[in-house]
Amino acid sequence: MHRKKVRRKRRVFLSGLLAVTAALGISPAAYAVDDTLNLYSPEACKTPGASTFKFHIYYNSGEAGAYRNIGYSVWNFADVPDGVVGAASPLKFCPSGGALGSNQNIKNNAASGENDHYKYYAKVCFYSGFRGPCDVMAAYQHIDRFPNVYNENASFEWTS
Repeated sequence: MHRKKVRRKRRVFLSGLLAVTAALGISPAAYAVDDTLNLYSPEACKTPGASTFKFHIYYNSGEAGAYRNIGYSVWNFADVPDGVVGAASPLKFCPSGGALGSNQNIKNNAASGENDHYKYYAKVCFYSGFRGPCDVMAAYQHIDRFPNVYNENASFEWTS
């Protein structure tokens, strides 16, 4: 029971933090933040384009199938700290009523992406820690089929 209360309070705090940073116009790349926002924010599964999270990653080529909006850099899609000491969870595609890839792990399953940020580059890399071959999208660019990390992707980073 206590653990649920702590998690709920943390989510409320993080949602408030997200609202404040959005109101102040602080970009996701402007500061380091706990990965729990990528896991628990309601922005993660809003319709792409309607979310304040400006990177959208898709299960299928051509920005199709299941998706997830990502607002902050992710060191390792398979091991995102969830705010509980010593615990981590894989980042998954959003549950989307029968769409191919729904609820699947993102790591090594993404085929395309879209960067809706006006200023920062979105970089998806083969290895965790933003290493290895990467695909980079400029502001407002999409890649219909990742040439370097197609279904072999482990991390995401905002860069300038």
